[in-house]
Amino acid sequence: QVQLVESGGGLVQAGDSRRLACAASASGRTFSSYALGWFRQAPGKEREFVAAISWSGGNTYYADSMKGRFTGSRDNAKNTVYLQMNSLKPEDTAVYYCAATRQPLYYNSGYYSRDWYDYWGQGTQVTVSS
Repeated sequence: QVQLVESGGGLVQAGDSRRLACAASASGRTFSSYALGWFRQAPGKEREFVAAISWSGGNTYYADSMKGRFTGSRDNAKNTVYLQMNSLKPEDTAVYYCAATRQPLYYNSGYYSRDWYDYWGQGTQVTVSS
């Protein structure tokens, strides 16, 4: 299993950049054995897919609304996955969650569904002011 803790959220201005981090503690399997996903949930909204990163970090996938602005990456040596967010907009305001799965990630494998993941962090709040 793996335990996940997000960090890096806070209050930012529209147009700013922010990098979120998700630190992982794995037992039974190494961190590199898990694919990682990022989701977000705004008040009153459903939790939506943001990005996914494969075991090796070689494959990344994004929701259409995130492409070109958000970049997911991972550093297996540091047991950490990142979400670089650029050109932030007020509509990006949400709680951001990282999640882990033992399933492999490839195009259209189901990584965009929250049901695909086995473990979740507690989330970190990102608030973007206009």
